[in-house]
Amino acid sequence: MTEKAGITPVTADRVDGARLRHYDIVMAAFVAILLLSNVLGAGKVAQVRLPGVGDWPFGAGILFFPISYIIGDVLTEVYGYARARRVIWVGFGATVFMAAMAWVVVALPPAPDWKNQAAYETVFGQVPRIVFASVFAFWAGEFVNSYVLARMKVLTEGRHLWMRTIGSTIAGQGVDSMIFYPLAFLGAAGWTTHLVVVVLFTQWALKVGWEVVLTPLTYWVVGTLKRAEGVDVYDRGTDFTPFRARV
Repeated sequence: MTEKAGITPVTADRVDGARLRHYDIVMAAFVAILLLSNVLGAGKVAQVRLPGVGDWPFGAGILFFPISYIIGDVLTEVYGYARARRVIWVGFGATVFMAAMAWVVVALPPAPDWKNQAAYETVFGQVPRIVFASVFAFWAGEFVNSYVLARMKVLTEGRHLWMRTIGSTIAGQGVDSMIFYPLAFLGAAGWTTHLVVVVLFTQWALKVGWEVVLTPLTYWVVGTLKRAEGVDVYDRGTDFTPFRARV
C-alpha cells in the first residue's frame, strides 16, 4: 500500500465511518441511477443509424444503467467492499419496493373519468418474470463486480485502476447478462435461443465498452473522493460474504 499526498492507505476495519463525508451522496447517486434507469430506460427500444451497418435497435436503458456499475466500482475502490455491499443491499431493497409499488399502483382500479389506464399499464406494468430476472441479475452481478475489484486491488497493491474497473465489469456484467437474459426471455414468445444469446453477448460487450469509454471519468471521481475522504481502503482480511448489510 503506497501513501499519496493527503491519502492514507488503510485496511477496511480501520476506517472511521463517521468521518466519511461523501459516502451517503455516492449511495444516493447509485440508488437514483439504478431506479431511474429501470423506470425510464428499461421499456423503450431506441434506434440509431450506423454507417456501414444500417439501422440498429437497442434498449435505451443501456445508456444509463452501466453508470450504476461505474459507481459500484467507485464505492469499492474508495470505501471498500463492506460499504459497497451495504449500498448494493440498499439498491436491491429499493428495486424490490419499486417493483411492488408499480404492481400495486397499476392494479388499482382507475377512476371513471381518468382515461390513461392503458398508457399507464404500458409504461409501468411489470412482467413478473422480467422483474425477478432483473433483480436477481443485478444482485449477483454487483456483488461479483465488487468482489473482483476489491481482490484485484489487493493483488495489484493499488496500481492499474483501469485494469480493476474493466476487469471487474467484464466479470460483473457477464454474470448479470448471463442470468438476466435466459431467465427473462428464454422460451418466451418471439425469443429464439439464438436471439437470446446474440442479445446477451451484445449487451455485455456494450456495457463493458461503456466502462472503457468512461475510464477517464472514473479516474477523476476516484481521485477526487480519495483526496476528499483522506483514505484509500484495502480489503485485507475482509469477510466477503454477500449475506450481510452491516459494515
